[in-house]
Formats: sequence, C-alpha cells, structure tokens
Amino acid sequence: MKNVLTDKVINRLTLYHSILSDYIDKDIEYISSPQIADLLHIDNTQVRKDIALLKYKGKCKVGYKAAELKVLIEDTLKFKTVKTSFIVGAGNLGMALAKYDNFEAYGFNISALFDNSQEKIGTQINNKKVFDLKKLPELATKFDAKIAVLTVPRTSAQEVTDFLVKSGIKYIWNFTPCVLNVPDDVQVWNENLIGNFLQFTVNHSDN
Repeated sequence: MKNVLTDKVINRLTLYHSILSDYIDKDIEYISSPQIADLLHIDNTQVRKDIALLKYKGKCKVGYKAAELKVLIEDTLKFKTVKTSFIVGAGNLGMALAKYDNFEAYGFNISALFDNSQEKIGTQINNKKVFDLKKLPELATKFDAKIAVLTVPRTSAQEVTDFLVKSGIKYIWNFTPCVLNVPDDVQVWNENLIGNFLQFTVNHSDN
C-alpha cells in the first residue's frame, strides 16, 4: 500500500529540500539528520522518520547524499509535474505572488491573473496578463487549470469562490481571512497570515 504523506510531513520535506539546495550550492556532498534537525530546531528522530518514508537510507556515520535526497524529495512531491494555476485578485498580495519566480521550481505555474478592476485588466505583471474575471471559465478550460490562488478582499471572497467552483476550479489556495464554503469535491488550503503572525508574537512576547 502506498504511503500517504501528511500535510506536516510535506511541509517539512520542502524545508529539507531548501537546506539540501544550500548544501549542494556550497559543494557539501553529505548531510546528516542531526544537521537538518539543528537548522530547523526539531527533533532528529522526526527527520529520520520523514526520510524513512521516502525509502531512502544514508551511510552510517556519514549521512545522506545531498544531491540524491534532493532529487528524491522532488520526485516524491512531484516538483516536475507542471500545475497550471491562476491568481484571482490582482491587488498588492496577488501582484507580489505573481512576481515570485521560485514557484516554477516546484511545478507551480501561474499563467494569468484575474480581476474586475478596469484599471488592472489588460496590464501585465511579471509577463503574466491580468484578465477580466469573467474570462476565467474560458481560460480554465483552455489551459486545464484546476488551481486558483485567492487574494480578493474579504467582502467578496465567498462570492468569487462560488464563481471559481462553477468554473471548474478544484483547488483553492486561500489567502483571504475567510472560511470558505465549498462542495466536498473542492479542496481549500487556508493561508492564515494573521494567525501565523499572532502565533509568533504571542508565543515570543516579552510581556
């Protein structure tokens, strides 16, 4: 039976991948689980368990070969599989995400942005055109896009989500401060920016 990676494991593997990339850039051939654990401030046992899920074993007293483990993580997390996506909401956050070129390294291809502002429609951000939101169903079909990054204002989040669902979008990366109501066959990943900020400030406050 195929192992199903949990969200937390996937998140840690992406962090391991970043560390491995740094080691490779520095021409360091091997890396140990304690080294990874120390950099991330987590338990060494957790690192070894995560890597064991990939069916990969390191060398005793040496560690893992960085290049091999990096490729294995890329294959496991399907970095090479292109996932065509749209950004819905060409405001400050939407534009910032459109300018982030590193998404492509993970197979996350943002092909267009959508907005209902006439001032933004027709403009380009990082060589990505901003279309009228009404064009989304047509372009979703044309490019077989199933993923939408939602960065619209809170007041219109659910209305736009309903429109995305009707347009065939199956995965929504939600950057709005709203809990979205979607059908069972649509998945939502909530990016809780304020919650993450408050976790840090509350847990690390000197007061």
